[in-house]
Amino acid sequence: METVDIIENENICITREIEPNEIQRLEVVGEGSFGVVYKGLWQNKLVAVKNITRDAEKKAFLVEVRQLSRVDHKNIVKLHGACTKGLNFFLVMEYAEGGSLFNVLHKSTLGYSLAHAMSWICQCAKGVEYLHDMKPKPLIHRDLKPPNLLLINGGVNLKICDFGTAADKNTYMTNNKGSAAWMAPEVFTSSRYTESCDVFSWGIILWEVLSRKKPFYNHASSAFSIMWAVHKGKRPPLIRNCPPSIEKLMTSSWDHDPEKRPSMKEVSLKMDQICSLLPGGNEPIEGTYDEYVDSVDYEDEIEEVFTNSNMTTLTSANNVRTLPQPTPNIATPLTVEVDPICWATEINNPDFLIKTGPGLDTCIPKPNSENTVLLDSLDSPLRPATPDLTNPLSVEKYEEHKGLAEEYWKMQTELVLLQQKKQELLHLQVEDEQRRRKLVELQNEKESLQLIRDLFRQQNENGDMPSQARDSGDGWVIVPNAERQS
Repeated sequence: METVDIIENENICITREIEPNEIQRLEVVGEGSFGVVYKGLWQNKLVAVKNITRDAEKKAFLVEVRQLSRVDHKNIVKLHGACTKGLNFFLVMEYAEGGSLFNVLHKSTLGYSLAHAMSWICQCAKGVEYLHDMKPKPLIHRDLKPPNLLLINGGVNLKICDFGTAADKNTYMTNNKGSAAWMAPEVFTSSRYTESCDVFSWGIILWEVLSRKKPFYNHASSAFSIMWAVHKGKRPPLIRNCPPSIEKLMTSSWDHDPEKRPSMKEVSLKMDQICSLLPGGNEPIEGTYDEYVDSVDYEDEIEEVFTNSNMTTLTSANNVRTLPQPTPNIATPLTVEVDPICWATEINNPDFLIKTGPGLDTCIPKPNSENTVLLDSLDSPLRPATPDLTNPLSVEKYEEHKGLAEEYWKMQTELVLLQQKKQELLHLQVEDEQRRRKLVELQNEKESLQLIRDLFRQQNENGDMPSQARDSGDGWVIVPNAERQS
């Protein structure tokens, strides 16, 4: 078997080197910021070919090859091999005909039972438990979410995939990755975190399979506002009539304090107990599946939803507990300062290098690198389509689209800055009005004090008049001192 050292010298990782001509590509089944996923044939078996086309994603590609080559578990997608020669970078993995769990939950009409939901979440826990028990260091996935959970065998078996963000425990990470709706607060507030961040993500997934709703979903927010809300303690609404044992496991898993979350081993044991009471989880789900995983970045869709609403109750033990769309509670808009020269940045320059060592992948900033997240920040319909590197016209169109994307971001930034300036001017107007009102109050107070001063002055001047009250002529009654003292 031909092999290749995927990561250079310092940390050798052996996996099968697969030549491009060994793969018969059948059809595209998914596309994302990394490139394209094909369904193909390799050695007379169906496989998924994850083709990497963007330079910025090749670092994550190396991490994924290295980590997948280390694991062997029934609930983790199997890596058959990889290609790292020339311009060809791709992974060859087992094919999941059931597609992603995300597609089953949110993009299909397939019905599933509570037993299926608990079976999926239990299998996810088993796979993550295996990662956390790896030696010499636990492996943290860091990007657990339904788009990265694949279904096979009629929706019965679940496989964890996408290890491009996986890291060994205690690895210092400078480029926090993941997806906001499932991301533990410590992942984006700190560069050091433990396997408990996967437990947090698991808790959000548990809520998602029970409710069949996208967490923090509403059409008026952003990934950053979701991260801020999670940091402030916001969580998906609880589910009415949810069994107390499941609800307790869910809420403890997404506790803000990582130390208070259960370990994945504890989660797995509790899920075994729950699944033993729910027969039917190993029965195939009837219906039509969406092929594989479309792997579009869910951050383009995620929004925020924090308020509780009326929830439907169960009519059958096999029904999935669901929630209607909650009323949105939009967080305060966030503002950022933008470097005016960032538009000169080359899109394809990677911002980070991977420093490798035995059992270690550490992401560090590339010296003198610029920020290159412009394309990743665009909504999915606006992103340049992945070019065919062998077609000059395709590459030319890609570069043209990339230039238009930069112009779009310039305009968007200018709009944000103008809006911010407008808010500052409105704030100044409010301050001017407040100062004007204060000035009127002070002026009135001054006039009152002057009136009192004049009255006392007049009283002193008339101090030798008879001891009787006198009308000052302006409505005030002046009483001499001697008369007041008596």
